Amino acid sequence: MRCSSTPPAEKDPQKLKLDWSQWVWPGPRRIFSADEMARAGDQPWPDSIDHYVYSNVVVLLAINYNMLSRGLIIWVLFAALGMSYGALWVAKALWRQPTRTRLNLYTIGCVVLMLGTLLLLKFQPFGLGPKLDQSEMKGVMLAFVAAVVLAMTSWFFLVLIRVQQIESRLRELDERDQHLKLARRLATAQIQPHFLFNTLASVQHWVDTQDPRAGSTLRSFTQYLRATLPMFERESLSLQEELQIVRSYLEVMQARMGARLQWQIELAPEVDASLPLPPGLLLTLVENAIGHGIEPALRGGSIGVRASRPAQGQVLIEVSDDGIGLSAQAQDGTGLANSRARLQQLYGERARLSLTALTPGCLSQLHIETEGTQA
Repeated sequence: MRCSSTPPAEKDPQKLKLDWSQWVWPGPRRIFSADEMARAGDQPWPDSIDHYVYSNVVVLLAINYNMLSRGLIIWVLFAALGMSYGALWVAKALWRQPTRTRLNLYTIGCVVLMLGTLLLLKFQPFGLGPKLDQSEMKGVMLAFVAAVVLAMTSWFFLVLIRVQQIESRLRELDERDQHLKLARRLATAQIQPHFLFNTLASVQHWVDTQDPRAGSTLRSFTQYLRATLPMFERESLSLQEELQIVRSYLEVMQARMGARLQWQIELAPEVDASLPLPPGLLLTLVENAIGHGIEPALRGGSIGVRASRPAQGQVLIEVSDDGIGLSAQAQDGTGLANSRARLQQLYGERARLSLTALTPGCLSQLHIETEGTQA
């Protein structure tokens, strides 16, 4: 006989607990705020439901045409269409605000209206309504009660489905935002370990040898860290902030590379310096230009960063170098791929990033159409 030490799976007490409130006040507990409804999007009411309901009412009346007396047909037709309109009106209201309270209030109102209508049909005060014999009265009452029960049941399931639809949409948006946030943090993590360690090693060496470059390099390096560390929590940086980060980075790299690196930054006066950019985008382009173009070249080279406005409503940002240039098998690396993705998130189709081979070197161009652009 074999014995197992594994205890049986415990049952979730929440699943075993019976929600008695659903017997007297049924419906979903979830209540959406106005912000959640706006965030989930205002999905329009499907007009096909109206067509489906009205067409079925006409078909049912046509099927039972011979079972109704001539004087009763008009009354039944108007009553069926009126009930269908009222049921659809309630359904649309619940679609806009699918709450438990509204569902039950509409249900109670429908029950009260049903009882009142049945009393009118039975007693017909002041001669209201058609004259019905006992069999017709029984048939009309049964049909009326069945229609009301069907409408209330449909409202219940409509609210459940609508709540699930909104919850699913909100969950999808939360997951997308979380994914974008993580992707943004990974994409903006442009502080390369070898750059940090090499810079610190250079500064330490210059301090030990009392090299005058130590002070200026340390100041530029501190500015660089102060500017780049907050990028992890920002969705965008202004063009001015991006250029300051690039400037600090180039100052540090020039101190390390000496005469092998020359650089220049130009911002045209007509360009709005508050233009938002994905954090670290320009830094990525400059790092690639130095790492893949300038550093591998024995002679070194120069970096040019320029922002201009070629036309009204357009901004052109260029990063050029005269290094070894693009190889024939060159492909976008992780940094460029992330840059394109983050640019797409921020501007959509209004921005594009392109790389062009120069002789020698490489040119990166960022074209952005601002909000004020007219089609």
